[in-house]
Amino acid sequence: MDNSLPPADELALVDRELARLDAHRSQLLARRAWLLRVLYAPAASTAPGPFPPAPGPRPTASGPRPTASGPRPTASGPRPPVADSTPRSAQNVLLTLGGTLLTIAAIAFTLVSWGSMGIGGRSVVLCVVTSAALAAPVALLRRSLVSTAESVAALGLVLMVLDAYALHRVALPEADGLGYTAVAAAVLAGAWTAYGSALSRLRIPLPVAVVAGQLPLPLGVLAAGGGPTVFAWAALVTAAADGAVILWTRPAAVRITAAVGATALGGWALLTGGWLSLTSPWSGAPLLLAAAALTLYVARRLPTLAVAASAVAGLAAVAAAGGLLRPAVPTDWTVPVYVLCGLALASVWRLSPAGDGAAEETGRRLPGGVRLGLAGAGGGVAALGVVWALPPVAVGLLGPMARTTEVWSGEHAGRALTSYPGTAVLVLAVAAAVLVAVPRLWARCGALALVWALLTALPVSLGLPYAATLPLQLLTTAAALGCAVRPGPMARGLRRPEPAEGRGTPEPEPSPAAPGAPWGAWAPSRPRPQAPATEPGTVLGWIAYAGGLASAVSAVALALDVREATFATLGALLVLLVGVAALGAGARRVVAACAAVLTATGLVVAVAAAGGFEDHWTALALLLVPAATAAVGAKARPVALPVEITGAVVALPAFALAASRPAFLALALALGGVIAAATAVRPERRRFASWTAAVLFLLATWVRLAVWEVTTPEAYTLPVTVPALVVGFLRRRRDREASSWTAYGPGLAATLLPSLVAAWTDPEWPRPLALGVAALVVTLLGARFRLQALLVLGGSVLALDGLHELAPYVVQAVGALPRWLPPALAGLLLLAVGATYEQRLRDARRLRDRVARMR
Repeated sequence: MDNSLPPADELALVDRELARLDAHRSQLLARRAWLLRVLYAPAASTAPGPFPPAPGPRPTASGPRPTASGPRPTASGPRPPVADSTPRSAQNVLLTLGGTLLTIAAIAFTLVSWGSMGIGGRSVVLCVVTSAALAAPVALLRRSLVSTAESVAALGLVLMVLDAYALHRVALPEADGLGYTAVAAAVLAGAWTAYGSALSRLRIPLPVAVVAGQLPLPLGVLAAGGGPTVFAWAALVTAAADGAVILWTRPAAVRITAAVGATALGGWALLTGGWLSLTSPWSGAPLLLAAAALTLYVARRLPTLAVAASAVAGLAAVAAAGGLLRPAVPTDWTVPVYVLCGLALASVWRLSPAGDGAAEETGRRLPGGVRLGLAGAGGGVAALGVVWALPPVAVGLLGPMARTTEVWSGEHAGRALTSYPGTAVLVLAVAAAVLVAVPRLWARCGALALVWALLTALPVSLGLPYAATLPLQLLTTAAALGCAVRPGPMARGLRRPEPAEGRGTPEPEPSPAAPGAPWGAWAPSRPRPQAPATEPGTVLGWIAYAGGLASAVSAVALALDVREATFATLGALLVLLVGVAALGAGARRVVAACAAVLTATGLVVAVAAAGGFEDHWTALALLLVPAATAAVGAKARPVALPVEITGAVVALPAFALAASRPAFLALALALGGVIAAATAVRPERRRFASWTAAVLFLLATWVRLAVWEVTTPEAYTLPVTVPALVVGFLRRRRDREASSWTAYGPGLAATLLPSLVAAWTDPEWPRPLALGVAALVVTLLGARFRLQALLVLGGSVLALDGLHELAPYVVQAVGALPRWLPPALAGLLLLAVGATYEQRLRDARRLRDRVARMR
């Protein structure tokens, strides 16, 4: 570590820092012991004393200090037990239960026992109980019994509600229920507000007053028979009052309660205004604009809610403006009208506070959070409009793939595709134009995607005929692929994000800290690694590339309706993809090369279909593709491997098409082997291509033998065994430590095992004799050169083959012997083995070890 201090000075600094930490730890331990005595002292003990002084002088740098592994000092005396609950929580539980029981008793009295008392008794009970419940908290607060005062005050508030109910039942039974409830709620809200303001230490009255204040106007409107519009205005006015409470009151409980009420009632007003903007615009627009103004004022006064509140205000303003303009335009123009209103609102973001003149004054009036919320609301409306315009894009892209007729039927020729409103294209065009003007990468990416969507949806929205749709899709593909090759012009004018402060550069090394400073204050800092930035052209290029490939697939599907269009489209796409593969770079170049191979495959299939080729001739024609890719791979080094893999994949359906004619299948496999062998000439492909060629030639040989109805297994296995043994021999020459099982085992097993199975089922003698001679030769070679695989395989096959040949004679000999002789011979054998058991066991182990030492 590179430090500017000498080692001696740095050591002294470290010691001073450790001493300071030890002193601070001692102070904290003393404070902890004092807090434990305060919390768990007996009830009869005296009040705790003041904070104890720091114990002793601070240790010096050279003095002793506790180690990290040593025991920590603890407070004097044993730790007191932890109580199950604190006195405060127990008190709150008791007070809550007591207040609840009194409330239940009051409700039961009002509902049950009220009718049995006279008017005087009722009045006295109401006056005495309510007055006592409301006056008791005053005396309780003077004695600092806040929790008890809260419980009694809550009881008093409930009694006031019961008094209002009782008054309606006895004195005003003819009064309308909703109207009386509205007036009672207003009176109670005012009374509770005054009561809570007078006794400011009580936390319940003011929030309850806010709850009661939500009811008068809405209930009054319902009592007066007002409709949804009037009720929505009443809800909005009440929400405005709640907003005033939020802005000009201090208790958190009051503000939270008001916020909940404002959200509920304001949301109802906004929903009603949105519904009215669709059914009665001139009734809903004033309501929405008033709600927007109120929400915008709250957004300016409360910065923490600026974005959300201003977004709601923006949505309300767009709904109001769109509702007023909607009746004046045709039905197809409804969504574009809302989109234009949203984009006009989103332009508020351009009013930057950094400007001058009127723009600067407007910027001061609209803080950043407000501008962000309004712009987000306008952008959200525009985004919904774009979503509305996407169905024509999906139909233009995926419609040609939903084919229900034969290829080259000509069904689409001369008729228009399914029509959609032409204004969908207008929405896409306007959104793309707006995003182009924003100097941000995400906006430029969105504009590029929208331009592609516009070109894809144009034939569907305008109902263009087939003759115009296909060229337009090809032009879209060409434009997108061209942008993918040269994405630089699209990224021109983009504003690059500035790196974060201190990213990628080392921070200046601070000077050594004072003795009281923490350790990290003087340690040298290391440079922070900077995350690699993504080039805008790369992102834009991939977006254009994806759109070009999607349009290419759709164009091919659409071109399958007409034969001439198929050839023209495949030829044009082949030229485009080859151009991208030649001029592009990176992964886009590789994908274009592979797509060009697939396009060439489609062109070959189209030529074969137009010529009326049968499947086996089409298979041979398809082999031209892997042959061409092998030739191209020898020249085009950057894309050689992907192109050759794609060509090899194309060979698989060629073999499948030739399977109906085994003779042609053998020819196709042999031609594939020739292509692979030609590829194996190149050093970098020699290993894999040579094995592939060998497998294909072997498969071709087997198929040809099957065509000739050859049933001799050796005709199929010897072409595998001979090359495998040659390869194993060459490997053993290079690597003497290679196992004989790896070098010779597969080749020998490929012939010996199938021949053994055939010999056991062959009634003639030549096959078993030839197999036995071959197995004997293999066994002798294994014993001579100490090769385990040859010895084990050859010996096993020789033994089984000999057993098969001797089995009939053994059966005849056993049948001719007396019946007592086989058990006697078996007994003699067991006696001989038992007498020489240890020697036989040692011989078996010695044989096992010798075989195991073979390679």
